[in-house]
Amino acid sequence: MIPELALPILIPLLAGALSLALWRSVRAQRILAVLATLAMLASGIWLLGSALDQGFVVMEMGSWPAPFSIVLVADVFSAIMVVLNGIIGLAIAVYSLASTPRGHEKFGYYPLMHLLLAGVGGAFLTGDIFNLFVWFEVMLLASFALLTLGGEKAQMEGAIKYVTLNLFSSAIFLSAVGLLYGTIGTLNMADIAQKVAALDEPGMITVISMMFMVSFGIKAAAFPLFFWLPASYHTPQVAVSALFAGLLTKVGVYALFRVFTLIFTQDIGYTHTILLWAAALTMVTGVLGAAAQFEFRRILSFHIVSQIGYMILGLALFTPLAIIGGIFYVMHHIIVKTNLFLVSGIVYRMLGSYELRDLGGVYRYKPLLAVLFLIPALSLAGVPPLSGFFGKVILIRASLETGAWVISGITLAVGLLTLYSMVKIWAEVFWKPVPEHVTDTGRLSGSEKLSRHAWAYYLPVASLATCTVLIGIWGQPIYELAEVAANQLMNPDQYINAVLGERSLIEVTQP
Repeated sequence: MIPELALPILIPLLAGALSLALWRSVRAQRILAVLATLAMLASGIWLLGSALDQGFVVMEMGSWPAPFSIVLVADVFSAIMVVLNGIIGLAIAVYSLASTPRGHEKFGYYPLMHLLLAGVGGAFLTGDIFNLFVWFEVMLLASFALLTLGGEKAQMEGAIKYVTLNLFSSAIFLSAVGLLYGTIGTLNMADIAQKVAALDEPGMITVISMMFMVSFGIKAAAFPLFFWLPASYHTPQVAVSALFAGLLTKVGVYALFRVFTLIFTQDIGYTHTILLWAAALTMVTGVLGAAAQFEFRRILSFHIVSQIGYMILGLALFTPLAIIGGIFYVMHHIIVKTNLFLVSGIVYRMLGSYELRDLGGVYRYKPLLAVLFLIPALSLAGVPPLSGFFGKVILIRASLETGAWVISGITLAVGLLTLYSMVKIWAEVFWKPVPEHVTDTGRLSGSEKLSRHAWAYYLPVASLATCTVLIGIWGQPIYELAEVAANQLMNPDQYINAVLGERSLIEVTQP
């Protein structure tokens, strides 16, 4: 029987291969996409249950013991991320049934989507630092191809910026891996953590840690190298934008959480202080950029940057409560941000534009859609009792407990500016009348149906909005889940012992 740890990677890889084999039948690819992502979600839930029951799930390839084998490892945090990967993958697969042009489907949209989901799952589950690089490159390849599907000028411009910065990040990442291997002599993350703790060269390790911080910071769209994201995420088809918004930057955040809780903890006063100010500047620059925009998806893209700051803040404060808040915020944001992009796609299908000046009247004609927008929008701004409110409260309380008063004030101010941006979208898109220069309102008024697959537009949006409400109403179980994950992250010896077993007890001696 295939271990549950391999299924979240194998399922999308096999689905991608089958989609290529079925390239003549778009209908078969569509059905396969929904079934495969549903199976991936089910495997993620199974894995999460195993991680909660066992603490850690470890799989060694080829019967070789760690640290010599390629290892897959799932703790509660990585299992949570795998479940979220399945939720977003399923939502995008369903939404794509209605939104993706047939030309894109014929040119490999579904195989590329599966490849991207496999890359994300692999990054969450790998226990090897070099294989983390490999999975990052799998994601980069798939995301670049998805970004350029259609070949429009705006897409190509965005793709060039996207791939250039991400290749720069990959070069730094690979260089850091090489230096780390040359210093430590291993690539297994548990083994690296064990040997770093016994190393007499903390200065060299700190230098290497900064290289990882820069590389993962670029992937996460953190300050100051975040401008590739708002320059590219608004250019592809909306299902692709939503997939990127929900998952890609969170892989960078996950990598930061993993290495700066497991490996690079020897100089917290230096590394985590840098993370703290990077978090603050990321929040501020992102929200100010959003406030200055008047295009639906550009506003949402800048808010991805802003909200990444909240997640990094949880890591930077480096207390149990702060880590809980960071994990809680990641779970909340993946669902909310994906949903907002999906709503923007429905609005575009109705009025043919993402520019706020060309939009209006949606509340009058489509009140349900307006409500489905308000739920994630208010949650993003931190309005109670929605999920974003509890994530922000946890992080603010953690910052106050550590005496980070300035950061607490910045966090509150950014929340208010986020509310301003969401109100701006509400006023321009949903509340104001349809602009006089907009004449094609048939799809908005209902005289023309949105699509014969209208259910495929609304079902993912309604489902994700329901998740947002449930996380808010039943926040305690989600908090407890994040607490278990945070406890494991704050106690790296548990991870090391789970992967290395008795080998973790062997004394490390320096030559």
